[in-house]
Amino acid sequence: MNPYEDSKLLDEYLLFHYGKDEDIMPWDFGPKVGLHFPKRTVHELVDTSNLPSEARALDLGCAVGASSFELANIYQYVLGIDFSDSFIKAASQLHKKGSLAYRFLVEGNSYSEALAEVEDPSGRIEFKTGDACNLPDNLGSFDLIHAANLICRLQSPNRLLDRLPSLVNKGGQLVLATPFTWLEEFTPVENWIGSGNSKERLQEKLNPNFVLEESKDLPFVIREHRRKFQFSVSLGTRWRRV
Repeated sequence: MNPYEDSKLLDEYLLFHYGKDEDIMPWDFGPKVGLHFPKRTVHELVDTSNLPSEARALDLGCAVGASSFELANIYQYVLGIDFSDSFIKAASQLHKKGSLAYRFLVEGNSYSEALAEVEDPSGRIEFKTGDACNLPDNLGSFDLIHAANLICRLQSPNRLLDRLPSLVNKGGQLVLATPFTWLEEFTPVENWIGSGNSKERLQEKLNPNFVLEESKDLPFVIREHRRKFQFSVSLGTRWRRV
C-alpha cells in the first residue's frame, strides 16, 4: 500500500505547500524560518542565468505541485512527477482550476477549512503519476531536475542517481534537497546512501557527472495539528552537469 495515498496526508501536504503562514505555524515563537519550503528550494537553489530559450524542467517527487508552479515562472515547460496518485490529482486540479478546497487538523476530530490557490496556473505544466526509481525510457532530457525531500523516500535511491546523467542536459542543473531521514519502511538499509556520512556518499555518487555549485541548509516545517509539528533541515544542493 502506498502510504502517500492517505487523505490526511494529502491535506497536510496541501497545507505545507499552499497554507497561510498563520495556519501552518500559529505560534509567534515557532520556527517560521521553515515556512514556504517548496518555493524556497527553487528561489534559493536554481540558477536562473543563461537558460536556454526553450528550457525544460523536471520536478521529481513534486507532491501537490507548489515547486512545479514556481518553476513554471522560470522554465518554458515543467513536468511534475510523483508516486502518489492523489497528490498528482490535486496538483492537476490546481493547474486546471487555480484552486482546491481542503481542510487541516486543529485537534482531535476538529478541522478548519482552507483553500489552496495558485496565482497563475496557466503555465506549460504537466503532472503525471510515476516512480522515480522506474522512470520511462522516453522521458527525454531536461535543463533542470528538481527533487526536494525525495531521495530518502525511495526504495532504491541509487537507481535514480544512476539515471540522472542521462536526464540532465550538458550544462544543465540538478537541484536536490534531502534531510537524509533514512527509514526502513521506505528504503531497505542496504540501499541507504551512507549512514552518518550521507552528504559525502552523495557527492561521491554524483561527482563523475556533476560538479557541486551550491550547498545550503534549508529548514522546513510540516504541521500535524496546532500543537504538533515536524521541524527538519534539508541539505539543499545545486549541481552542474558536465
